[in-house]
Parts: sequence; structure tokens; C-alpha cells
Amino acid sequence: MKNNRNGIITEIDYKTKKIKCLYWVLFAFVAIACFISIAPLLWVIVSAGKDLQEFYSVPPTIIPKSFHISRFAEIWKQYNFKRYYINTLIIAGGSIFVSVFSNGLAGYVISKLKPKGIGIIFGLILITMMIPTSVAMATTYKNIIDFPILHVNLINNIIPILMMAGANSFLIIVFKSFFDGIHDSYLEAARLDGCGELKLFLTVIVPLSKPIIFTGIILSLTHAWGDFFWPFMILRKQELYTIIVQIYSIQDTMPTDTMLIMLTFAVLPLIILYLCFQKYFMQGLAGGGVKG
Repeated sequence: MKNNRNGIITEIDYKTKKIKCLYWVLFAFVAIACFISIAPLLWVIVSAGKDLQEFYSVPPTIIPKSFHISRFAEIWKQYNFKRYYINTLIIAGGSIFVSVFSNGLAGYVISKLKPKGIGIIFGLILITMMIPTSVAMATTYKNIIDFPILHVNLINNIIPILMMAGANSFLIIVFKSFFDGIHDSYLEAARLDGCGELKLFLTVIVPLSKPIIFTGIILSLTHAWGDFFWPFMILRKQELYTIIVQIYSIQDTMPTDTMLIMLTFAVLPLIILYLCFQKYFMQGLAGGGVKG
């Protein structure tokens, strides 16, 4: 029999009762974990479209008897969500550009250029991941109020948020790991053809790195779109609020069913984005560049 190896369990292994039992136990565990992760999100989206009577019915209906799409349009107009979507898109777009460019370039320098002292710098990057979040937040917020050297107050300015997006230790390590998998022969061949380092990065490395770039875009967008703490602390004017901050600021003045519609507005873009680019996302996390 042909041995098709699509994973760690082959067709021959699967014929044994012990392996078959292990396979289904693992499958059931993964299925339950997926359900636990997805169920709250599905409940929010499904419940958001129910009418008030059904929404507050006991016991609650799992499959809605009615679904009112018009309520979404009413809430959108009533709370002027367009403004907060635009604010969030501006911050998310800037964060994506700064994050992918800065962290990607840092990962490339550490992985391929390796200037003197880069080992110390990479060690410091790893150390920053060990600093407690509360300590980092306190120090960062102090510098935002009184920015070093320039001594300016950056409250109500998106620049601090973009700067923090451009210095992400986790993304630097992810980019570095991917670039480590690109064989040096590609770079050497380009240099022999007279290609400078910047042109080499743009014409050789970037085309080979589409999966990790898409991964960086999705991770950066997810973080920027769902970030609450820093927009809440930095953007004090309501006209600058992001979606999450606006929902938090008015949560005490609205019924639960309206809150669920607003939460649906907040999560749907990320769901659609992931469904469209999940292939590249998984390739970027699991891949290691082009093996030579």
C-alpha cells in the first residue's frame, strides 16, 4: 500500500487500534478547544440581531427565530461609528506600515547583515520581553508626557502609538526566524550582479517574504485594531477615539443588545481579514523562507 505521509501519522500507522484511538482523542480535544474559542464570538454575532423579546427570553435561543439586519444600520448611524472606524483605520494603517517596515528591517539586519555588536543588541531585544508589562507601561507613559530630549507632550497624538508598533520584540524575532531560512546563496548571487543592500532587500528578500509580510500585517492589524490601553491613555479627545475606546466610554449608557451590535462592528473586520489571508498567515508562521 502506498504510504501517503500528510502528517505524523501515516496510513499504515492509522490501521492500528492504538494509533486510531489516539488520533480521535486528539481530534476531539482540538474540536472542543475550537468550539470553546469560537462559541462566545458566534453568540455575540447571532444575539446582536435578535429582537428585544427574544434577546431577553429565558432560556435563551441558540438559533435565533428572527434576525434584524436593520438594527445594525440604525446603531451605526445613531452612534456615528463612521468617525471611529476612520480613526481606527488611520492608527491601524500607520501601525501596519511602521511595524512591518521597522521590525522586518530589524529582523533582516540581525539575520543576514550581522554587523558588529548585533549579538548584544539581539540579546537586549530578548531581555525586553522579560520586563513586566506594568513596569514597561509606567516608564513608557512617563516618556509620552515628557518626551526625552525634545520635552514635548504627546498626549492626543498618534505618534507614540506608531512608535511602539515599530519596536515589537516578538515581531522582530518572527521576521528573523523567517529570514534565517532564506539561503545565503540568493543574496550572494545578487551581490555579484552588483545589487546594493537596499535594492537587494527590496528586489530579492521582499518577494521571497510575502508569507511573513502578510503575517506581520495581520498581527499588527489585530493588535492595533483591538488595542484599548494606549489609545485610552493617549487619545483624550472624543473625536480621536478608536472603536474599542468609544464602546468602553458609552457602555454604561446603552442596553446589552446594543452593546453586542457594537462589539460585532469591532470584530467583523478582523474575522473577514483573517479568512481572506489565513493561507499566508499560516505559511508565515510555519515557514522558514526558501530552503536551499
